[in-house]
Amino acid sequence: MTRQLKGTEIGLFVVGNRLAERDAHMPRIIAVANQKGGVGKTTTVVNIATNIAISGKRTLLIDLDPQGNATTGLGVDSKSVESSSYNVLVQQLPISAARVETVVEGLDLVPATMDLAGSEVELVPMFSRELRLRSAISLISNEYDYIFIDCPPSLGLLTVNSLAAATEVIVPLQCEYYALEGLSQLLNNVELIQENLNADLHVSSIVLVMFDARTRLAQEVAQEVREHFGNLVLETVVPRSVRLSEAPSYGKPVELYDPASSGALAYRQVTKEVAGRNHTGPQDMSERSL
Repeated sequence: MTRQLKGTEIGLFVVGNRLAERDAHMPRIIAVANQKGGVGKTTTVVNIATNIAISGKRTLLIDLDPQGNATTGLGVDSKSVESSSYNVLVQQLPISAARVETVVEGLDLVPATMDLAGSEVELVPMFSRELRLRSAISLISNEYDYIFIDCPPSLGLLTVNSLAAATEVIVPLQCEYYALEGLSQLLNNVELIQENLNADLHVSSIVLVMFDARTRLAQEVAQEVREHFGNLVLETVVPRSVRLSEAPSYGKPVELYDPASSGALAYRQVTKEVAGRNHTGPQDMSERSL
């Protein structure tokens, strides 16, 4: 972001840098982001989206991470797909032409391929480059109750597109010291997006993940985060879990791979908390659904 966008450059969404009124049916558009890699970001978005879909809500996950882990983690072979999020962003292919079904009933996916790695360079000279994902989502937003975006672990044009399109951000936070530094950077960047591109954006939840109750450091980090961010931090913590690590290699979210595991139980509770933070969300989901 090198300059402030004018309202006329954003099209139907913004008038004089203020968001125009949206459709009566507006899904929750949730970006799951952390600028540090290997912190359970993709695991979090895959499993929350899965549980939301299982509860009966129409759900879309957009994989905007060039690594494509959300794609493979939902049983989709990135090498076999005809279109991807790259085509949506760079070539303005409609999401309806790029989405595919997943192993989870009711959960659609816009897959990521390796082409996405070069998209940031290709996007630089393009008109309204920061708002391409928002424009694409606007065409299908009335088809879904929830739209999740898996952001790459960096602040380039892919993440900027994600945050400009989303209404809220979920931040998975590993219970380690360096994770706190990454969180501070992310919150600063969210504020920049709010000021320049998306006044509606806010951090709705911080999820403590990879929690090891045996270590003092994990407990101290969790306590410090709760003291500083208060109710933003979900009550549920996601423990380190072998099953959570194994599930993606079988192309399944942990809810399908081992629903009785500690990781599956934790993400079920995380999903309930996330859903309950918005009055339009499914607050009365059954124990079986979530």
